[in-house]
Amino acid sequence: MTDSPRPRDTRALPDRWRDTLLAARSGAPGPDPLPYAENLLVRWAEPQRRYHTTAHLTAVLDRIDTLAGYAADVHAVRLAAWFHDAVYRPDRTENEERSAALAERALPEAGVGEAVTAEVARLVRLTVTHDPAEGDGNGEVLCDADLAVLAGGPEAYAAYAAQVREEYGFVPDEAFQAGRAAVLRQLLALPRLFRTPYGAAEWEARARHNLATELELLGSPGPR
Repeated sequence: MTDSPRPRDTRALPDRWRDTLLAARSGAPGPDPLPYAENLLVRWAEPQRRYHTTAHLTAVLDRIDTLAGYAADVHAVRLAAWFHDAVYRPDRTENEERSAALAERALPEAGVGEAVTAEVARLVRLTVTHDPAEGDGNGEVLCDADLAVLAGGPEAYAAYAAQVREEYGFVPDEAFQAGRAAVLRQLLALPRLFRTPYGAAEWEARARHNLATELELLGSPGPR
């Protein structure tokens, strides 16, 4: 299996936002896209973040590029990537809902139509479970792109796991280990981590190996 794609330079993010927003407008008028990018990028650079950073956003966008052919509306999927962790507090449980609500407020103001806005918000809420319905191409692409970090090589996966631990630095070790082990077991229990043909072929086996290895390191072995 191959490593996940190497993220592109995060300095390109404002241009990527502009291109996506203009495409999602489908020719409709709207305000300058760049202030919206600036607002979102400030959110993605908040100091409590260690994993959910602009590097993660860039990586998800890159993976959506790889999987774009499976999406019914790739522009909506890309917008959902921008919003899916726009609100992120590791001590809160309603981040996805608040991120979806942010999209519902911001996108109409930015010139995006009602149908695309509703689809973006739906996709953001889907990242609570990463369990899209059969045939939900947009959901499959976003969820696969978000979970592809699980399929990194040993060093990349170890860095990811360490960043997640840093984000939860306020949680005592024993409680964190129990909670993290529960998340890993939940993921391993899914019939499929990746729903697109590409994700299933390129990322599934390595991701399951990584999850099982981390679970063992936490002292809580589970099924591979």
